[in-house]
Amino acid sequence: MTYNTPIDRPLLNGIRTALGISGVLALILGILILVWPGRTAMVVVAVVAIYAVAAGLVYAGLGIFSAQKGGWARLGHIVLGVLFIVAGIVAFINLPAATAWFGTFIGVLVGIMWIIEGIVSLSTLEWVASRGWTIFYAVLSVIAGVVLLFAPSWGALTLWLLLGISAVILGLVQIIRAFTFGK
Repeated sequence: MTYNTPIDRPLLNGIRTALGISGVLALILGILILVWPGRTAMVVVAVVAIYAVAAGLVYAGLGIFSAQKGGWARLGHIVLGVLFIVAGIVAFINLPAATAWFGTFIGVLVGIMWIIEGIVSLSTLEWVASRGWTIFYAVLSVIAGVVLLFAPSWGALTLWLLLGISAVILGLVQIIRAFTFGK
């Protein structure tokens, strides 16, 4: 049974825009990973380390300066802040090791997200004329997600390059979906 439920034009344009932007971002990320894999990974880890230090300072500040909170809440914020700060500093001190660990961790998370994204894209089949592209995207997304989920033993570099290749392919397919969605 096929349902061709009409979608409001603003909603359709919003979905197309979201698909297009996510496709372009995935394509750019994939190209950066493939051209400069090590540098791109270290930049990502450095940004996360900066975030950890900044978040740690905020949590510690909340614990120290928040007079309305009870003792345990304040202590919890301070401890959490110190943990974030230490994690950020440790990542900066040993950026290559942190990058390898972070690559494996992100590989698993991205794998889970791609599996879910592939399954969710199938829920749009009733609104798309390009069912083939949507199914292709869903299958490719699920396969890429499963590979990332079950391949951490290949090492962070292999997962990072696989992420780059997958991001380029999925980005291109997502851009195509943006132009064909709702037609």
